[in-house]
Amino acid sequence: MMNKKFSWKNDHWIKPYLAQYKWNFLLAIFLGVIMFFCGGALMFYAGYTIDKAATRPENILMIYVPIVLMRAVGIGRPLFRYLERLVSHNWILRVTSSLRRRLFYIAERNTSAVGSSFQTGSILSLLTDDIGHLQNLYLRTIFPAILSYLVGFFVVILLGLFSWPLAGAIAILLVAELVLVPFFSLLKQAAVRTKEKEEKAQLYTEFTDQVLGAGDWKISGRRDAFFNQTKETLKSLGQHEKKSGKFDWARDFGLEFIFGLMAVALLYFTNQTLTNNQEAANYVGAVVLALFPLSDAFIPVGQGIEEWHTYSDSVKHLNELKVPENRLPAQQYLDPAFAGTLRVSDISFTYPKEDYPIIQNFSLTLKRGQKAALIGPSGAGKSTILQLILGDLKPNQGTVTLDHLNVLKLQRERSKLFSVLNQEPFLFNTTIYENLKMANSDATTDQMMEILEKVQLADFVNSLPKKLDTEVAEAGARFSGGQKERLALARVLLQDTPIVLLDEPTVGLDPLTEQKLLNLVFEVLKNKTVVWVTHHLQGVKYMNEVLFFKDGKVTMQGNPHDLFKHNEHFHQLYLMDQGLI
Repeated sequence: MMNKKFSWKNDHWIKPYLAQYKWNFLLAIFLGVIMFFCGGALMFYAGYTIDKAATRPENILMIYVPIVLMRAVGIGRPLFRYLERLVSHNWILRVTSSLRRRLFYIAERNTSAVGSSFQTGSILSLLTDDIGHLQNLYLRTIFPAILSYLVGFFVVILLGLFSWPLAGAIAILLVAELVLVPFFSLLKQAAVRTKEKEEKAQLYTEFTDQVLGAGDWKISGRRDAFFNQTKETLKSLGQHEKKSGKFDWARDFGLEFIFGLMAVALLYFTNQTLTNNQEAANYVGAVVLALFPLSDAFIPVGQGIEEWHTYSDSVKHLNELKVPENRLPAQQYLDPAFAGTLRVSDISFTYPKEDYPIIQNFSLTLKRGQKAALIGPSGAGKSTILQLILGDLKPNQGTVTLDHLNVLKLQRERSKLFSVLNQEPFLFNTTIYENLKMANSDATTDQMMEILEKVQLADFVNSLPKKLDTEVAEAGARFSGGQKERLALARVLLQDTPIVLLDEPTVGLDPLTEQKLLNLVFEVLKNKTVVWVTHHLQGVKYMNEVLFFKDGKVTMQGNPHDLFKHNEHFHQLYLMDQGLI
């Protein structure tokens, strides 16, 4: 009956955590059952006490015991309710914490400093929507359903001790209440809920276009189209939500009606069997009243099971995630202080499901302190080479070695051997001090200020009221593009690795700022081995070697000074890049 997009057999995001935290889960279920028992017992003793008191007992002590029991279960109900919520929420927080750690692990294994298998939107969707939906799946569907089935089972057994015909009638009504109506609701609402999700996704896209494209809409003069773009989608979504609301009202009314039939059945059987004498008649109201607190266990099941349509896609998305296999060879140690020659030997690489190699027979050798620039258009494979050098990708052919050790054997020491300066360095929403501290946890304040002096940020930081304790704001909003790159460069210097990979760190900067930053970068990195990915020739004078890429192949290679003198094509390209011709 479930959505065909999901298979319990192949699930590895729900069942494993039910098993891992089963004792917390079972304790929450037990406390929930006891809480409902206390609720029913409270109404039972209250009803009995009222009936007994109405018959004018000879002595107040005749109703003292039920009064004491009523007070006890009256205290027990909120107490066990509190404990059940405490345990169940502790359980679900443990589960979702494990889910998020697992998702971050998968993302980390698929993400590198120069490339990612995920889009930003998909990761945010998984972290916010899908994990949140999985949390609600536990709290609003799985937990209430199991709790209600257990409570219903005990109700039938207890009534069976009193009257099996009554237990049979209640069991039939419970099957309708807890199974037939919820699953009919699930099937009936499948198409409507699917349509609602599609329209909400479409609406999200339309609103994104409106917000991000507002300036273009205004300039085009199509203001009316701008405001009318989402009207049809909103109207259709409103109609479907109205239809869903009507169905939900009808379903809940049906569930309440079935619950009312249980009360009528209980009232009928108790009047048939408990009215032979006054003492027995005192239990009639008590038994019927004990049923009503159980509505809180039975009624929510219909809504919870219907919401499977909301959760099923999220479960499917998560189950589609694959944990990358750890195929790294035995790890070895290389002292960063003595790391020497980086050698890329005849490597070729093809992405999965692609028909052609993005890198073909590429080789590069850099001794310690030497620098190379990889130049070419977007999609030529330059950033892929950085991923191969880092060990994020494994070449289909050839090897990448550092002092004759395959970089795949140095992944445990990678952060001590390689550092990366991206075109979009990320600054965390914390202080400048903490953003620098992540590069080197042992760095002192004096060391940080010394590095900031080298990257020409010390005066700016000292001018701030809180200096190093200044918040950088979300994504480094407080800083300009050039300042972000300088702060990221400071992190690279604090990390102090022998090899630095530059992935177009000056893209998006104006020419003057770009040239100043390049001068600074290669001044402070003059003793480091550098592999620099760039799209033009500004700054190649600092390089020992430049390599031009096209369609995954090196089309021109050599020392930039020699190429300028002896290669006419390079000579012309350099002059054009500098705006001299």
